[in-house]
Amino acid sequence: MRRVRPGAAASRGGVGSRVAGEERALTSVAAGDTYEVEEPQDLPRLWHVTLSVSGAEAPLKEVRRGLEQLAHDHPFLLTSRYANDHAEIRYWEEARDLHDAAAVALRLWGEHRQTAKLPPWEIVGLEVIDRETYHQRIAEGYGPLPATPVGVHPF
Repeated sequence: MRRVRPGAAASRGGVGSRVAGEERALTSVAAGDTYEVEEPQDLPRLWHVTLSVSGAEAPLKEVRRGLEQLAHDHPFLLTSRYANDHAEIRYWEEARDLHDAAAVALRLWGEHRQTAKLPPWEIVGLEVIDRETYHQRIAEGYGPLPATPVGVHPF
């Protein structure tokens, strides 16, 4: 019977085993050699989010103040446009994938409705596109205009 200390695997004498006194050969890498390394797939990416909300009419001053408070609380917001019965919020979200970016966007209005005193509107539209697609649309002239000027503005 062969004893093996706890947590160690028993060697069967194969390629990976070493006989007592045998040294393992080391392999060196010449300077300048490169290796192809796969990038991890879970790195966060930038997503351009456009969130549209709508509902019963509310005083324009209150809508503007609420959107300004939301922008103050969350400086990642690029621009907001508003009217007395709808608004559009545009911003960049850093997320692993589209599902994560969309999930955050879908929670944004509801989670901050009370703290920013936003109107009780519902989300009626959501667009989430990756950075490359956003810039491609801009370059081809059919995408959303770049978010300038940044801030809260009437439609």
